[in-house]
Amino acid sequence: QGHVVESGGGLVQPGGSLRLSCVASGFSLDYYSIGWFRQAPGKEREGLSCSSSTYEGTKSRDFVKERFTVSRDNAKNTAYLQIDNLKPEDTAVYYCAAVAFSCTLIEGAADPASLYDDWGQGTQVTVSS
Repeated sequence: QGHVVESGGGLVQPGGSLRLSCVASGFSLDYYSIGWFRQAPGKEREGLSCSSSTYEGTKSRDFVKERFTVSRDNAKNTAYLQIDNLKPEDTAVYYCAAVAFSCTLIEGAADPASLYDDWGQGTQVTVSS
């Protein structure tokens, strides 16, 4: 039974930074694409990025390119999302997800989120002074 678990969220002042972690168990991150998503209360889930060391690099939404950085440590089976210069509108539950498809295939789908088959429970990020 494969699964992923997010951690690293918390309460942060505007302008601060966080690094979120996504630890995978039951499968090797070497061969999976990792997606990062967020969902604020009352809003639909937003896709932030897709990354894969097997098929291609990282594909990010334009609005997250400047302040959001994705990375991974395959030896630790862990993916990371670094968020810099946090703003109140970044407040949301952040999720990671995994699937053995290329990011090109995933992002070309009508509903990219539907292609991921392993989802974490999320970690809360709250940005407030």
